[in-house]
Amino acid sequence: MVVPVFVLGLVLPLIQRAHTSAGVGFQFASYIDNYMVLQKEPAGAVIWGYGISGATVTVTLCQDQEIIMKKVTHVKAYSNSWMVVLDPMKPGGPYEVMAQQTFGRMNLTLRVHDVLFGDVWLCSGQSNMQMTVLQIFNATSELSNTTAYQSVRILSVSLIQAEQELEDLAGVDLKWSKPTSENLGHGKFEYMSAVCWLFGRYLYDTLRYPIGLISSSWGGTPIEAWSSGRSLKACGVHRQGFIPSDSVTGPSEYSVLWNAMIHPLSNMTLKGVIWYQVSGLHVYQERANPRTEALFKPLLTSHLLMPYWLEQVTRPIQRDYRKAHSDLYNCTFPALIEDWRQTFHRGSQGQTERLFPFGFVQLSSVLAGAVSDDQLPQIRWHQTADFGYVPNLRMPNTFMAVAMDLGDRNSPFGSIHPRDKQTVAYRLHLGARAVAYGEKQLIFQGPLPEKIELLADKGLLNLMYSQQIQVQRQDDKIFEISCCDDHQCKWLPVPMNTFSTQILALNISSCQGTLVALRYAWTTWPCEYKQCPLYHPSSTLPAPPFTAFITNQMPGHHSKVAK
Repeated sequence: MVVPVFVLGLVLPLIQRAHTSAGVGFQFASYIDNYMVLQKEPAGAVIWGYGISGATVTVTLCQDQEIIMKKVTHVKAYSNSWMVVLDPMKPGGPYEVMAQQTFGRMNLTLRVHDVLFGDVWLCSGQSNMQMTVLQIFNATSELSNTTAYQSVRILSVSLIQAEQELEDLAGVDLKWSKPTSENLGHGKFEYMSAVCWLFGRYLYDTLRYPIGLISSSWGGTPIEAWSSGRSLKACGVHRQGFIPSDSVTGPSEYSVLWNAMIHPLSNMTLKGVIWYQVSGLHVYQERANPRTEALFKPLLTSHLLMPYWLEQVTRPIQRDYRKAHSDLYNCTFPALIEDWRQTFHRGSQGQTERLFPFGFVQLSSVLAGAVSDDQLPQIRWHQTADFGYVPNLRMPNTFMAVAMDLGDRNSPFGSIHPRDKQTVAYRLHLGARAVAYGEKQLIFQGPLPEKIELLADKGLLNLMYSQQIQVQRQDDKIFEISCCDDHQCKWLPVPMNTFSTQILALNISSCQGTLVALRYAWTTWPCEYKQCPLYHPSSTLPAPPFTAFITNQMPGHHSKVAK
């Protein structure tokens, strides 16, 4: 049953008390239902619920009336909850899960049927994750393409917020279901996520065993709403003032969506998470010198060393700038990932991997006016914890879908909501196959330069890539260099000169001073739909944006850029 959000907001305290009261009925947790998918081997799936304090609960897994296993536990007195961990199961099904409560002479039995074992993925974020199949390109065709995917099961969490961490979900918009055109295309920004569904479908095409997909997202919400108080505190966020973007239309109070829409799922055994957040990012800031901001904002987060002379000249300015401007997404996002991992590992009795795979979508393009031209590139950079790529030291076992070439000028939902969710999901699934499923030779991210070679006498800057590159088109503006003279620096576009399979030369003759830094695609709208200059030749994956210092001015010196 779908309960109106405003009603749920009023009864949440009652729901919370009911789950911990002595008179609670015998029941499964809210999301344990017919048609569900439970996590397969090597992990054990968690089954839990509520009952009478002290009662014995026996959980039985059956197939074709044959008992596969039994687990016995007792209802805890302080929480009136019970929990068992099933033995690891191979993928497949269907099975029946039966729970029997015995208390004196009273016996009660619960059953759920058509249960499959496979991989369970949680999909969360904002409105781009909320968009349904009805809203994407080729919607009619996609909605009719469900017959072959009846083993991909879907669940959608209700939009609810709470001031305290809930033990169980207060509402479910779509209980575990087989996919249909009706539940995949149920209105706009309602029920099942298109990205989540398509991601699971691509995985099923490769894995050929059941996939469980849980959609828990809310449009126009900041990351702080999805973060626990612990993770925010780790980044120095203590409910201080902030300047939210105009796109914050959903709940923005700290932790309220974590409390109601994520924490209640933490007893579940998961395979991994995918995350798609675009709008509603909070930027914490005070007054900053505009000139300093324009010069150093795209550079200060680089992990590369600066030339010694530049460091001496700019250190005081950088220190003041860092004090004045504290965009914390490069902390809050990695902290969210780490905290979710800890919580799900602990809640599932260690069955969910401690460093479970976590994938996310790097921001797409937005038409001018929605955000400043520098804000979006900066957030893209922060999404990688300022490395420019993942996995990295601060974000292990993660994968990213670059989406800056998927801008949708004519989207009826606004350019911030591009309709090509198929490509987003496809790129995400490549990352999952490489990172979560260990396909070591699979290319899952676009080319990033490994070294930069300055040939000052020739007026060239050579970019050496670890992968093959395909120059789809020449572009004289997408690469920019920071050129400094008398401590005055400005960004200059530099044309692409020559290229080979793994080397791209840039013409830097326009810089008559000292070349300090290089950046690529550092703009809100770097290129038109699938028309960025650089891709990997076989995978159609775009080169990601980056910024890097040129660490030495000696001719022929190599600057290390990326792993």
